Amino acid sequence: MSRHAPDSTHSPVKAALVRFLSGGILEYAVARKSPKTPSPVARIVGPVKRALVLACIVQGFAAIAGIVPFLSVIEIGRALLTEGDTARAITIAWVAAAALAARFVLLLSASVVSHKADADFQLSLRRQIADAMTRVPLNWFSTHSAGDLKKNMQDDVKAMHVIVGHVYTAMVSAVITPVCALIYLIYLNPWLVPAAIAPALLGVAVFATQMSEAKDAADAYHEKIAKVNASALAYVQGISVIKVFGGSDRAFDRFVQSGHDFVQEFWLWIKDKLRVAATAEIIMSPLTSIVIAAAVGLAMFSGGWIGAIDVLALCVLTPAFTHPFLVLNFMSHFMQQGQHAATRLVELLETPKLEVPDTPRTPDGSRVVYAGVSASYDGQRDVLSGINLSLAPRTVTALVGPSGSGKTTLARLLPRFFDPRAGEVTLGGVPLTQIDPDVLYSHVSFVFQDVRLLRARVADNIALAAPDTPRADVERVAKAAHIHDRIMALPDGYDTMLGDGTNLSGGEAQRITIARAMLSDAPIVVLDEAMAFADAETSAALRAALATWTGTRTVLMIAHDLTSIVGADQICVLKAGRIVERGTHKSLLAEDGLYAELWGAMERREVA
Repeated sequence: MSRHAPDSTHSPVKAALVRFLSGGILEYAVARKSPKTPSPVARIVGPVKRALVLACIVQGFAAIAGIVPFLSVIEIGRALLTEGDTARAITIAWVAAAALAARFVLLLSASVVSHKADADFQLSLRRQIADAMTRVPLNWFSTHSAGDLKKNMQDDVKAMHVIVGHVYTAMVSAVITPVCALIYLIYLNPWLVPAAIAPALLGVAVFATQMSEAKDAADAYHEKIAKVNASALAYVQGISVIKVFGGSDRAFDRFVQSGHDFVQEFWLWIKDKLRVAATAEIIMSPLTSIVIAAAVGLAMFSGGWIGAIDVLALCVLTPAFTHPFLVLNFMSHFMQQGQHAATRLVELLETPKLEVPDTPRTPDGSRVVYAGVSASYDGQRDVLSGINLSLAPRTVTALVGPSGSGKTTLARLLPRFFDPRAGEVTLGGVPLTQIDPDVLYSHVSFVFQDVRLLRARVADNIALAAPDTPRADVERVAKAAHIHDRIMALPDGYDTMLGDGTNLSGGEAQRITIARAMLSDAPIVVLDEAMAFADAETSAALRAALATWTGTRTVLMIAHDLTSIVGADQICVLKAGRIVERGTHKSLLAEDGLYAELWGAMERREVA
């Protein structure tokens, strides 16, 4: 009788195995073979690689210890049934007990190492994200919502927990356990190998029938769930407007339709998968695999091919080949989630950073000059073209023009929300790209229409640029911004934590940011509709306060209310990304151009 098992790894089986593993496992092997282009997962978990290697080594010894009790059952059967050696059987039983104890200690140790690595990994990753966010252009925050960043820092980082804490160690056990069983079966009787691995191969073949379409189906699923999330968010955020304009039924129908589309897509994706997965899992379940092994073993025993102990070995060890595949199949979902999360995290960490000079220069004064500036968001179409503008110290420059003319883009170049595509902006004779960002922001403060407040105390929100500011100074600027009385009406006054059931209206939040800008005491101020949410009475008071505050500063302001800029030293009128007129209020009215047209339209609205 040959000592070698028949070849059970022919080409179709290999192909089925590859498709089965393609749910996520092979990506790790690819990353190992292609060190120059590591997968997103390998890129993200790199800092804890050594700890994971240690955890996997310990897990490997745990897997070896875990197979010993099963082998002991076989050897005890041999000692009692074949050899009649009770003493040897007892010795083997003690070895099995010791192996169980060792397995427990090793598993605990591997878990401690991997979860300690996971804790360090999550802390390190969140710090990397925070560091990356401090160095991206400020405009990034205008194009990405707080929900996007929250998903990255919380949901995506958590999705990596299973990868770091469980997947790698589970993969080690899934490999070592069947390898140990295979070695023992070859030692015992090579003819047992085909019978032992048959249920596993059959289950893999069944699983493989659904793997070819798994990625496309998963992509469609993620696309539909994204649409459901987007429609739900749009419906909730716009419910007040929808109700006012009588569109609640149509909006609700769109939300319901997106949910219906998702349910249909999910069912189409899952119904066949459930049937196939259930069939494969039944085949590879321990009970079924033992029954199959027992039937095959008895048939082989009846034919005189194997002995009674061999039948016992088949029944005991066949689950060692099927169970690892069930574990890997269970893990594949988490591996796919981790892969998607890692891809998003790598994209976030590799977001182009704001250029920082190696040898920064210090600006001399507060004169701002735009010289031949052109700007683009996509690198193809300019939203600003050939801008030449000088902001003299202690003067007010106002930007006006139709919507989409480039006013906000021009203003945001000054605090470096992004850099111009051509030309340069200088401060005190130094290009902004050659000024350290911290120095730049000590020279430039800004208040924009889209207000951002931190989840922190009110006082901390105001004193963001100067955390050690005395409370008296915080209250002084709050009074100047006409927000002091509202703050004192909050549950804990200036110590009220925003976001914990306490939220401010748009106008109140904007006045907080005005107070913050006042406290920063920067010599240059950028104002973009700073009083957009203020009522008429508050707006008048704020204008007076801003006039006093900005009187000694260089001011660049955007205002749709032209009455607020009649006293500006310089008014620039923009159209289609170019400055088409400039001058004072009186001179521009005398030119009877676009500014005069905008002024006339405003007067007609007021009369109406």
